[in-house]
Amino acid sequence: SGGLAASSAAAQLGKRVAVCDLVKPSPMGSTWGLGGTCVNVGCIPKKLMHTSALLGAARRDSAWYGWEMAEDEHAWEVLVSNVQNYVKSMSFAYRAQCVSNDVDYINAFAVFVDPHTVEATKKDGSKMTITADHFIVCTGGRPRYPKIPGALEHCITSDDIFSRASPPGKTLVIGASYVALECAGFIHGAGFETKVLMRSIPLRGFDQQMATQVVEHMEAEGIAFIRDAAPALVEELPSGRKRVSWTVAAAGSSPGAESGEEPSEISEEFDTVLLATGRDAYTHKVGFDKAGVEVNAANGKVPVEDEQTNVPHIYAIGDIVDGSALNPPSSLTELTPVAIQAGRLLASRLYGGGTARMDYQMVPTTVFTPVEYGSVGYSEEAAAAAFGEASIEVYHQYFQPLEWRIVNRRRDGPACYTKLITHTTDSERVVGFHVCGPNAGEITQGVAIAMRRGATKLDFDQTIGIHPTSAETITTLAVTKRSGASAKTKGC
Repeated sequence: SGGLAASSAAAQLGKRVAVCDLVKPSPMGSTWGLGGTCVNVGCIPKKLMHTSALLGAARRDSAWYGWEMAEDEHAWEVLVSNVQNYVKSMSFAYRAQCVSNDVDYINAFAVFVDPHTVEATKKDGSKMTITADHFIVCTGGRPRYPKIPGALEHCITSDDIFSRASPPGKTLVIGASYVALECAGFIHGAGFETKVLMRSIPLRGFDQQMATQVVEHMEAEGIAFIRDAAPALVEELPSGRKRVSWTVAAAGSSPGAESGEEPSEISEEFDTVLLATGRDAYTHKVGFDKAGVEVNAANGKVPVEDEQTNVPHIYAIGDIVDGSALNPPSSLTELTPVAIQAGRLLASRLYGGGTARMDYQMVPTTVFTPVEYGSVGYSEEAAAAAFGEASIEVYHQYFQPLEWRIVNRRRDGPACYTKLITHTTDSERVVGFHVCGPNAGEITQGVAIAMRRGATKLDFDQTIGIHPTSAETITTLAVTKRSGASAKTKGC
């Protein structure tokens, strides 16, 4: 997505542009067309499948609103077919966009052979050489496979699930990343028994109180979590099912446990095993060594300054950017809108006389789990580290959306939650916003604009809420964590 945005912007500024794109198949053989991860195996199909799960939940709740609940089972094949048809239409639209913008689309895998030359190999094995004044590398990332027997042979990843023709059945999701929890959510939402096996904390890098909220809601939905566990082996049985063996951490490795016990090994059979233990930047097979581009050996990513690598005419955007090397650091360089914005701004600076630089801070994002989690700005942990515990105030509230209050399973389940983190010595400027509840993404997008403009707690307080909505909660936050008072909602 970032590469297409940069190429279109550059072409519109009068430059001759070529885009090389060819997807290497996943170990299960999955491949896709133009458009990158987001369109084909990321944001777009994920949101559509998340919506399918939400509609299923709404059907269950509809009896409380006077509708007779339908009993039909979910038709996985119909969902996948419709999702893939839409994904392919978007890929076709991107190809048409290249034509209309006079961008040469080359369905080939490009590798540097020297700093100014790439060799592009097409599907049929034929090769062509391309030289350029500037290169923008945006090769994205691919799912990481744990080094255990059977991982490559018997497991799928997010590269495969969205085009999987047959229903997943009983599924084990290995990992606790946002990809893991989102996939677990929509698979369970389609009616399949789902378990999540995680080694350590969920949603690493996110606010951990909010991560706990997400997991509590998923458990209330019926998704089981296997904690402190590491996969050891995946075997395919004659029936076609997969037997997964994992070790559970020895007692003493978690708080309150007694020490001295050995790790135990457990196994269970599943129809599908989905790996979501992280993603690796795709930088190891693009010839960076031939071009002289420096790569961080620890994470495979490329250090940049204003998207420029150590080779002045070679740039990087998206997943392959080393966020830890930015000033200030950012963990959000992999998000599609970030790559698109970075690509457009880069093209403007290179060819249009622009001066605007990409700002990797205050980037909003949402995790599309059964109950969504949206955030922008600092986590509570990061805010305390950046400004000091004494210089932040956390305003928070638990709440039940009105539409949940007449549905027994919703009313009696975990509450939703939101919090604002303010910098007390800077006029209580809001430096972090977090919400776990329905439509969290829609709420967070609006808050992000206010925060980028320097909104303070007073600005939120003086804003009139829209009643009755979940979003209005952020205009009435009065309880601070420091006070120790209850943050449960009172009244409507």
